[in-house]
Amino acid sequence: MDLIVERVDVWTAGIDDKPGGLAKVLAGLKDTGADLDFVIARRAPDKPGAGVVFVTPLRGDKEVRAATALGFNVTRSIKSVRVEGENKPGLAAEVTEKLAAAGLNLHGFSGAVIGTRFILYIGLDSGEDAAKAADIIEKL
Repeated sequence: MDLIVERVDVWTAGIDDKPGGLAKVLAGLKDTGADLDFVIARRAPDKPGAGVVFVTPLRGDKEVRAATALGFNVTRSIKSVRVEGENKPGLAAEVTEKLAAAGLNLHGFSGAVIGTRFILYIGLDSGEDAAKAADIIEKL
């Protein structure tokens, strides 16, 4: 299978859980020319009025400086692997079965299909686990 597999930094920031909370931080990144591949945002169920946003990638000093000013930090507790390729039925199951067989516990898993291509973001608990997952997926 012809896959693009890479380890990526995921940036996270707190946002206000109100209209415009997410738009404010995304506009701040847009103003620097950031071209984000992936954004996930959600409410923080344990903190009423608050939410969290995850983005990737940030490229270059200008984007990193703007992100830092907006409250973003590189996530230290989650190490992520990005996987892209031609979609086929059952691919997510195949990837997760191989990772489970290797004893890897996933911190998070997100995926989407656009046209004939898929993209996955897989969160793991350590850099070692992310490296192991990348090696396993590259062999699919």
